[in-house]
Order: sequence, then structure tokens, then C-alpha cells
Amino acid sequence: MMSSQTLGENISQPEITNVSSHGVWILCGNKELFMSYEDFPWFKDVPVGKILNVEEVSPGHLYWPDLDVDIGIETIEHPERFPLKAK
Repeated sequence: MMSSQTLGENISQPEITNVSSHGVWILCGNKELFMSYEDFPWFKDVPVGKILNVEEVSPGHLYWPDLDVDIGIETIEHPERFPLKAK
């Protein structure tokens, strides 16, 4: 007999939907967001497997453990408010 129990909120984990020559598409909840390599240079020239390994560590906050990169969803939605250029 199977039983199911709810543990906390039902939060779907973020999912990388596409990696292109221009950037990365990520599905967060019901929104698909785009991260250009210009605004998010940490994802350029990185093996796809490391980009696919993403988790939502807290609501609205994403973390790529293989890259040690954490980014808020608001930053992805409005990169012009948060200039994050790599040095």
C-alpha cells in the first residue's frame, strides 16, 4: 500500500530548458527566463552538465554548485538593475 505525505510546500525545482550560443534558458515555476552570456558570463564555455545542475536553495534564489554561482531570480529578470560583469 502506497501512502503519500506532503513535506513542506510543493515547489518545482528550476529546469534548464535550452543552452544556446547566446545564453541559457531556465524554467522557474511558471516562468521561462533567459540568461545571456553577456549579462551572466559564468555560463559561457562551461560544460552543459554543470549548467544543468541547478537548485533553488531558497525561494527566488538559484545555485549552481558545480560552478559556485548563486543568482536571484530578480537578477535574471532585470539584469540591468544588477550589473554583474566578470572581471
